[in-house]
Amino acid sequence: MAQFLQFLFSGITVGATYALAALGFTLIYNASNVINFAQGEFIMLGGMLAVFFSHLGLPLPLALLLAIAIPAIVGIVMEKVAIEPVKGAETVSLIIITIGASLVIRGLVQIGFGKGTHSLAPFSGDAPIEILGATLLPQSLWVLGVTALVVVALWYFFSRTLTGKAMLATSFNRTAAELVGINTSWVLFMSFAMSAALGALGGILVTPITMTSYDVGIMLGLKGFVAAVVGGLGNGLGAVLGGLLVGVLEAMGAGYISSAYKDSMPFVLILFILFFMPRGLFGGKSTDRV
Repeated sequence: MAQFLQFLFSGITVGATYALAALGFTLIYNASNVINFAQGEFIMLGGMLAVFFSHLGLPLPLALLLAIAIPAIVGIVMEKVAIEPVKGAETVSLIIITIGASLVIRGLVQIGFGKGTHSLAPFSGDAPIEILGATLLPQSLWVLGVTALVVVALWYFFSRTLTGKAMLATSFNRTAAELVGINTSWVLFMSFAMSAALGALGGILVTPITMTSYDVGIMLGLKGFVAAVVGGLGNGLGAVLGGLLVGVLEAMGAGYISSAYKDSMPFVLILFILFFMPRGLFGGKSTDRV
């Protein structure tokens, strides 16, 4: 029982990070039908910048705020420089552009911070909490708590604010949204900023547990994409549940089978889900747009 709980705690913690990455994929996909494979680099960038600013001696709240704001600005620049000029291009072309952007971001971070692994101090100490024989790090509570707050905040934003409703309208029918006066270019602009900020937040939260380096975004981004597809691409709640499912499956597979297969588990899951349920577990929107 203790062993099962230990794997479960580990899986839910990392799954919450995948959930934030999946929400980033979902935001941009809904706004523009673009699958942004640079999302993992925003996760990496958030963690690296948090380490950098904390080492400069900045107060932790300010360091974390800057580590979220700068990736959001990078996301905006990416949208303006790489996505907006090719508006209306084929999906494959847009995917290639986002992959190219991820390579540029990764290369710049490698030049600026090197290839080494970097750590960030836990937000509230590292004394483990024992629950039924299993241990839970205080940082895991930060990951889970902040992720829950983000989900609630996004629900309020999309259901109760005019801006959020404009973004939802654009996701349902871009042409109709433009006809009623919604600035869909601004919606895309906001989607990239929010997506990058969510990714950076995930990177900041998980860095005290897993550490970070210039190349960690590759797998984190891919697993976030798996989570988004498993939950139903375009479905926000599905993205969160898909992230948790991917994280738990990965932890259970590593614990009960072999850690050598840890990274392969999410991709086995996506193949299984797509074979039997092409729209994901929670029935995301069809990829055909009007």
